[in-house]
Amino acid sequence: MPENHPASVANLYRYPVKGLTPEQLSEVTLSVGQPLPGDRRYAIENGPSGFDPAAPQYFPKTKFLMLMRNERLAGLRTHYDDASHVLTIRENGEETARGHLDSAEGRTAIEQFFAANFADDLRGPPKILFADGHSFSDIARKVVSIINLASVAALEGEIGQSVHPLRFRGNLHVAGWPAWHEFELMDQVLSIGGARLKIVKRIVRCAATNVDPDTAARDLTIPATLQKTYGHADLGVYAEVIGGGVVAAGDTIEVEAPTFL
Repeated sequence: MPENHPASVANLYRYPVKGLTPEQLSEVTLSVGQPLPGDRRYAIENGPSGFDPAAPQYFPKTKFLMLMRNERLAGLRTHYDDASHVLTIRENGEETARGHLDSAEGRTAIEQFFAANFADDLRGPPKILFADGHSFSDIARKVVSIINLASVAALEGEIGQSVHPLRFRGNLHVAGWPAWHEFELMDQVLSIGGARLKIVKRIVRCAATNVDPDTAARDLTIPATLQKTYGHADLGVYAEVIGGGVVAAGDTIEVEAPTFL
């Protein structure tokens, strides 16, 4: 069994709309078999996808506006309010769109913004998608994504310049693990605050990580650098919630001893 390195939750993030601004959280309540509450709750359909909100299914991210192909999204600053369901979009410090995503009129206001400002990126009319209980994750499983900050720092050393952890759009940032330790924890269980999470999959990085989240510039070649340096394009892991509870920034992360039947 790998050594149980002391570690803690450095940051918590959710992404209310796929491809748009992350929102930092102080704490979150995780539920068994569910992603972070409100994470990827909405997506912006890039032309007709066939998504049925009455019977939601996983669709690949290429069906939506997303950073892998639409890096200009990183130039927007968005905020979603849970209580009012209002999404606000700002550019260069100025509010450019606002809409209640629980109303047809509000969704139309947001869709019109993307139709007018992202015309070159669109394959058809943009549409705000939502289905109760559905998350527009990059994989079909309902997961929480975990980024080891030491792995990001190791990659920085290989590249020779700063790499913002938000390039990887993770939910939990971990401080205190050695670089790449997360890959040694596959199928093991983490105890974090009041919750328990089982690591189930390494995250294969795509070209979205090449986009600077502050400037929207496509200025790095992270998947290619990972592949050349380490022989894989992975950074971060997915975990499934197997025990619900509150997780807060600063919580200690412990790796549970494996049980054998």
